Amino acid sequence: MNEVAIPGLSFGRAAPTIPVVDIERALGFYGAVLGMRTTFTNGDPVGFVILQRDAAEIHLTRVPGHRAGTSNVAHLLVSDAAALFEQCVRARMRIIKGLRDHDFGLRAFVVADPDGNRIDIGQEL
Repeated sequence: MNEVAIPGLSFGRAAPTIPVVDIERALGFYGAVLGMRTTFTNGDPVGFVILQRDAAEIHLTRVPGHRAGTSNVAHLLVSDAAALFEQCVRARMRIIKGLRDHDFGLRAFVVADPDGNRIDIGQEL
């Protein structure tokens, strides 16, 4: 498929929406482990949350009965993948793929959130 150029059109941030069964449990990972802060909540009980850290933004949405797949649902670029990897290990998060340097120019690992959603975390080399 050919790329379509539209004069004057630019894209802003992209924020993945990640389904979770339990918002509070998910916040234990995205907030306490990744260090993201809640910037918006919706519902009573809360069924939607926006989290942000620096330029990264993730949306969590409560989906009762959600079952994670085998594909990554988000990719986060960070300044120090090794430090965040160690933080995930200390927090006893499930590591899907260990930290390693790739020939495509990233140091990366994949971690699962408490619902099993796979988050790919990388650092440009």
